[in-house]
Amino acid sequence: MLLSPTPRGARLARLLAVEWMRDQEVPYGMTDSVTQVVAELAANAATHGRVAGRSFRLVLLSRPGVLRVEVTDTRGEKLPRARPAGVEGESGRGLLLVGALADRWGVESGPVPRKTVWAELDLPPH
Repeated sequence: MLLSPTPRGARLARLLAVEWMRDQEVPYGMTDSVTQVVAELAANAATHGRVAGRSFRLVLLSRPGVLRVEVTDTRGEKLPRARPAGVEGESGRGLLLVGALADRWGVESGPVPRKTVWAELDLPPH
C-alpha cells in the first residue's frame, strides 16, 4: 500500500494493518504487537522519511511461522537507529519499542533513494 508521508497516512497504515490481520486470521495475541510495530514504523516514515510528493509503502507478509512488516520511504540517506530517549523527551522511543515487540528488525538500503525498515514477529504454533 502506498500512503502519504503525513500523520494521517501513518494512521491509515495502522488501520489498514488491523483490517489485513483480521482477513489473514492473525492470532489475537499478535495483533496488538503488530499494530504497534506498524504504527511506529509508519510514524517514522511520515516524520523522518518524509519527502514532499513521495509516498511511503507498507507491506505486510505472512509466511509460515512469521509475520513481516516492511515500511519503505524515499530518504535512504537517513538510516534509523535505536537510541536511548531522554526521560523528558516526547519522542525517540519508537525503535526501542519495535525492538521489544519484534523478534527481529533491521534496515535494507535501496534501490536509491529508498530504504526499507522491516520487523518480523514469530507466530505461535497452531
